[in-house]
Amino acid sequence: MKGYLGEFEELVLLTIAAYADEAYSVVIKTDIEDRTSRTISLGALHSTLTRLEEKGFITSELGGATQTRGGRKKRYFQLTASGKSALASSKELRDQLWDLSKIRLAND
Repeated sequence: MKGYLGEFEELVLLTIAAYADEAYSVVIKTDIEDRTSRTISLGALHSTLTRLEEKGFITSELGGATQTRGGRKKRYFQLTASGKSALASSKELRDQLWDLSKIRLAND
């Protein structure tokens, strides 16, 4: 794995995976905000997307221009094989730690 995968990076990667070919910044931001009940700035999201692309975990491409966006194009994001591997490693680590922990959750 290319470095540590932070919590927000993991959320972004999982959201991109969930939306597949329809993952663009506003959808990613809205979904994470809805699921976590926290506010995310577009700047922080764009910084994270840039970092994930530099790490090779995602790729991006511009879609077609639309009238509803005033002729601007959307940038769509996709997971790479390295991104999937990073998520798998992160999940494996979390699963191992949960298995080792002595915490009993309410639904156990």
